[in-house]
Amino acid sequence: MGAFVLRRILASLPLLVGVTVLCFAVMHLAPGDPTTLMGDFDPRAHANTAMKAAYGLDQPIYVQYLHWVGNLLQGKLGVSLAPDGLKVWDKIAAAMPLTLWLNLGGLLLVLVLSVPIGVWVAAKPFGLRDGVVTLLLYVGLAAPSVWLALLGMQFFGVTLGWVPLSGLRSFGAESWGWWAQARDIAWHIALPVGVGIVGSLAGISRFVRGSMVEVLRQDYILTARAKGASEQRVLVRHALRNALLPVITILGLSLPGLIGGSVIMESIFALPGMGKLFYDAVLMRDYPVIMALLTLGSALTLVGNLLADMAYAWADPRVE
Repeated sequence: MGAFVLRRILASLPLLVGVTVLCFAVMHLAPGDPTTLMGDFDPRAHANTAMKAAYGLDQPIYVQYLHWVGNLLQGKLGVSLAPDGLKVWDKIAAAMPLTLWLNLGGLLLVLVLSVPIGVWVAAKPFGLRDGVVTLLLYVGLAAPSVWLALLGMQFFGVTLGWVPLSGLRSFGAESWGWWAQARDIAWHIALPVGVGIVGSLAGISRFVRGSMVEVLRQDYILTARAKGASEQRVLVRHALRNALLPVITILGLSLPGLIGGSVIMESIFALPGMGKLFYDAVLMRDYPVIMALLTLGSALTLVGNLLADMAYAWADPRVE
C-alpha cells in the first residue's frame, strides 16, 4: 500500500503544477485587474502605473507566476488586495472552519441517508417502491440548488418563520452561553445544509441503488442465498461492500466541493465561509485570494482522488 500511495503522490505533483499554471493564466486573461476596480470608485486611481508597480502587476505574467510559486514554496500566500489588507492565510483560516463543518456535516448526513435508501430500494427493484423513490430522486437531481434555496427561504423562513434567512448568529448571541450559541448556529445552518444535500443525496442514492441491483445478480449472491443466508446478511455483508465501489469515487470527488459547492449556498445565505470568500475575491479581482483558493481546491481534488484510490485498494486488492 505504501508504494501504491507514493506512486499516486508523485504522479499528482506535475498535474498540480499544470493546474496552477492554467489557473494563473486564465485569471489574468479576464478583463481588468485590482486597480481597475479601484478606478471605478476613484477615477484618479484608474490605470495608475505606480499602483500597478506596487502590486507587481506591471511585470510579465511568467515573472508574476514564478514570484507567486516562490512565495508558495515558502508557505506565503501574500496579502489580500481587498481594502482590509489582511494576510491570505488569515482570511482562509477564518473562513475554513464554517465551510468544513457545513460540507463534512452535510456529507455525513448524505451517507447516513443515501446508503440505506439505495439498499432498501435495490432489495425489491422495478416495483412500486422503486418507481416512487426513483421519481423523487430524479426530482432532487433536477432541481437547481439556487431555486431550492430561494424556495426554502420563502417557505421555511418567511411563511412558517421556522429558520433564519441569513447569517450565522443572531443579534447579541455573543453574550449567550456556549450551548445557546451552538443551538443558534445550528439553527442558522439548518436550511443551507438541508438545501445543499438534496442533489448529493439523490445522486448517491441512485448510485447505491444501481450498484446494488447489479451486484445482487451475481453468482456469489445466488450461492449465498442457496446456502440459507438471511436476506439482511446477503444485502449488507455480501453485496454492499462491492456495491460501494462506485460510491467511493463520488465521495473522493466531493472534497473539492468543499470550496466550489459552497459558493452558491454561502453567498445566498450570507455565511462567512470559503465559498463566500471566493465569490467576494472574484468580484474584487483579489488575485492572491483567488489563487490560494484555486490551488487549495486543486489540491483537494488530487487528495480526493488519492483517497478514492486507497479505498478502492482496500475494497478490492486487485487495484494495486
